[in-house]
Amino acid sequence: MALSISLVLLFGIIVVILVRTGYQRILPGIATCLFGFFLASTGIAPGIRSAITSLSGWISALSF
Repeated sequence: MALSISLVLLFGIIVVILVRTGYQRILPGIATCLFGFFLASTGIAPGIRSAITSLSGWISALSF
């Protein structure tokens, strides 16, 4: 739960920066967000969620 909130915050900051610098326009950004919402309601969503969880676990296990 805490990881997903952190990722949402991180991606939100990235989107704001991209929109403010002009690299991302508003309408394509809205289309991308809608695609994400519709993708979350499909059958592939649990696979994506488990892949992100595995990747974040792997990254946190790295010791620098």
